[in-house]
Amino acid sequence: MKISLPLSTTEQDLIQACVLRKRWAQKFIYESYYSPMLNVCMRYSNNSDDARDILHDGFIKVFKHIHKFEVGTSFDAWIRRLMINTSIDYYRKLIKRRTEDLDLVMDLKGKDVDAISRCSEKEILAAVQSLTPAYRAVFNLYVMEGYSHKEIGKMLNINESTSRSNLVKSRQKLKEFIETNYL
Repeated sequence: MKISLPLSTTEQDLIQACVLRKRWAQKFIYESYYSPMLNVCMRYSNNSDDARDILHDGFIKVFKHIHKFEVGTSFDAWIRRLMINTSIDYYRKLIKRRTEDLDLVMDLKGKDVDAISRCSEKEILAAVQSLTPAYRAVFNLYVMEGYSHKEIGKMLNINESTSRSNLVKSRQKLKEFIETNYL
């Protein structure tokens, strides 16, 4: 069943309908944001099944807390933030805190610095998903979302230096994965 909204329906009307638990409004938001938010969740998960679990948990949070959305701010950004936080919660369930010295980190110079440009989107996603949950979370938050190591440390309850270490190691693991599988 496709839903058609009158042209006069605003984002505020849609959100208010969700606050009132109107199924048509929830379905419209779910269908509108499913694909882009699944892409966000895929970056934080091991596989598509885990990503869908994170996505569905995220949508439960969206509809549970939609009354907290501030009209006038970006609804897209608000949903994205909830999905990222849900992904982090998922990560926290999987990971045991692990601290490692930066002294153990190897130099990241590679044989072929342009190898990534020859990889498809699926190959890059497979490489990111091959990372451990700790490395994947830090990599995504730093590289994809633009958070600082200090912010990542607070979000993941790790030291700022652990965040830096995990980023360096995640890049090394990605390099090794790409060299092994695609070069």
